[in-house]
Amino acid sequence: MKILPDPDSGDNKEEADLSVLGPNVERLWTYGGVLTKSHNISCMTWNKKNHDILAVGYGEYGFTNQKSGMACCWSIKNPEYPERVYKTSSGITALDFSLQNPNLLAVGMYNGTIAVYNVRFSSQLAILDSNETPSNHLGPVWEIKWIEREYHAGEERSENIITSSTDGKVTQWMIRKGFESVDLMKLKRIGKKTTPEQQQTQPAQGEGDAAKAGQKLRGEAFISRFAGGLGFDFYPSNNNIYLVATEEGFIHKCSCSYNEQYLQTYTGHTGPVYKVKWSPFVPDCFLTCGADWTIRLWHTDLTKPVLTFVSSTKSVNDVCWSNVCATVFGAVSDNRIEIWDLRTTNLDPVIISSVSDPETKLSTFLFSEGSSTLLVGDSSGHVTVYQLRNIAEPSTTHIQTLRDIVLPIPSSQSITLSSTSITSSPPDR
Repeated sequence: MKILPDPDSGDNKEEADLSVLGPNVERLWTYGGVLTKSHNISCMTWNKKNHDILAVGYGEYGFTNQKSGMACCWSIKNPEYPERVYKTSSGITALDFSLQNPNLLAVGMYNGTIAVYNVRFSSQLAILDSNETPSNHLGPVWEIKWIEREYHAGEERSENIITSSTDGKVTQWMIRKGFESVDLMKLKRIGKKTTPEQQQTQPAQGEGDAAKAGQKLRGEAFISRFAGGLGFDFYPSNNNIYLVATEEGFIHKCSCSYNEQYLQTYTGHTGPVYKVKWSPFVPDCFLTCGADWTIRLWHTDLTKPVLTFVSSTKSVNDVCWSNVCATVFGAVSDNRIEIWDLRTTNLDPVIISSVSDPETKLSTFLFSEGSSTLLVGDSSGHVTVYQLRNIAEPSTTHIQTLRDIVLPIPSSQSITLSSTSITSSPPDR
């Protein structure tokens, strides 16, 4: 006779309670301590060879809040104190580990400096530093990545550092040539264009009206010829092509081989676009988030977003694809974590977890490599590790499901999905 489990046992009760909750996140532990207290977390990245090593950058976003920065390497062995600490004169705004040399950590700073540290050693001195170079960035470095590229057929692939900054430049740094640099793209501003439909609906102008219009256009002249660069990401299967997000609200598709003009420009955001992330499963699909409260899903063949997700009236500070399931991604706004699963619904996040402390703002989001855990950095200096609970395992068709969602459709059919009733406009920034 089959032996049935005891329904009154504690284990079964706990499992039953968790299943009743539906999809949720469970807090596991926190990286942080006295050293990092009250230091805003601006960026995080995993070591590409040893996924137990997490690098965290500490730096303020606002100009008036600037103070010294710090880059820390954390291990699960000691969540209260980092294995390595590198203090900098300016706040850290971006960092990334090398793939070819996993011991090299590149950091970008608020003052425009690029530095490379060897994490095998605890020395505070960077092995490379752009501070004295004439081509140093003139504004904060908001994204930094190590990228392998083959410059000529038959040559060995070399790994260089790519950066984007609010000075309007996407720059490549060659570490084998004494930290020489070359600008891959200068992000020229794009003015607001009047559509033919808008032109037809505008009333005819007399001489006085035309003069006023001319004065208005002169008043709207660009302060700078270049748009500030924020996040960027390289095409998964072609390291010659990349997307870069700008303060203007545009996303530009660019080529490392052609710096005269953009290959394509994607429009839809109405404020600065903070992050752009290619899907790790579907090459032609990418996500963006920004100050206009939205997350947007795109296909490279369409200049307008396929789907727009709105669930709050706060800026979306970071977004990240799951490394396990093609239809799952996560994001953070100032006060809450959101997990979306497009297999379940396009209208609402399947998980919303709010911050209990109103003084703490969430700033960064990162999925772990190959598991269902996620990390969230905040303004208090803590990285909190969560476990996803009761999220359906990826089916054999999860990649095809995402392909079907982003299958090219006419841009006029792009959809805005909102789980909140929004009657006011996003704040101008």
